[in-house]
Order: sequence, then structure tokens, then C-alpha cells
Amino acid sequence: MEFINQYWPLLIPLILIQLGLMAYCLIDLSRQEHVKGPKWMWALLIIFGELIGSVVYLIAGREE
Repeated sequence: MEFINQYWPLLIPLILIQLGLMAYCLIDLSRQEHVKGPKWMWALLIIFGELIGSVVYLIAGREE
């Protein structure tokens, strides 16, 4: 418990960055006409893949 209390101030910005990136990716996914693969798969990857899922979507999921 002491570990969490000690590092909590450092974790808050990382959590906010992760949630912001996830929100950006989900909004971008909803606005894209075409993506590589089904949209539901990308949505699940973004939500459950946390930071890595969002980065993978931005790199490989969008068709431009």
C-alpha cells in the first residue's frame, strides 16, 4: 500500500495520457470510412489493449 501512495502522483499523468489517447483513437475510428479489418475488432483492441492497442491502431489500422 505504501508503494501506491508513494508513486500515485507519478501515475496520474500517465493514466490521463492513456485515457486521452484511447478517446482520440475511438473517436478517430468512428469517423473513418475504411479501416484495415472490422471496426469492432479495432475498438476492442483499443479498449482492452490499453496503450499498446491505441498505438497499434494508429500505426496499422487506419487506411489513408
